[in-house]
Amino acid sequence: MSEAGASVMRQWRARATPEGALAYRAHLSGSVLPQLQALAGFRGVALLNRQVAGEVEITVQTRWESMAAIAVFAQPDLEAAVVEPAAAAVLLSYDDVVTHHQVILEG
Repeated sequence: MSEAGASVMRQWRARATPEGALAYRAHLSGSVLPQLQALAGFRGVALLNRQVAGEVEITVQTRWESMAAIAVFAQPDLEAAVVEPAAAAVLLSYDDVVTHHQVILEG
């Protein structure tokens, strides 16, 4: 999926209450991010929030060097979402699957 020099964006979505979204942010930054930063091929994360009818739609985009780097984090099923119990506890709902996108332009 990834060409030489390109990267892969792994995207996942969830919904939470406003309080749950804050708790998820704390979990991501305090627990998940340090684990990801220790993995070879991890290039960064973006946490996006959008208010929708009193809830918060959460989008997490992690950037990786390659699908092989993602495999270290997400095996055996690269399409399955990796959701820790602490994260699931503060979310109203979340996608069970992720999408992968080749990054073809960054600025």
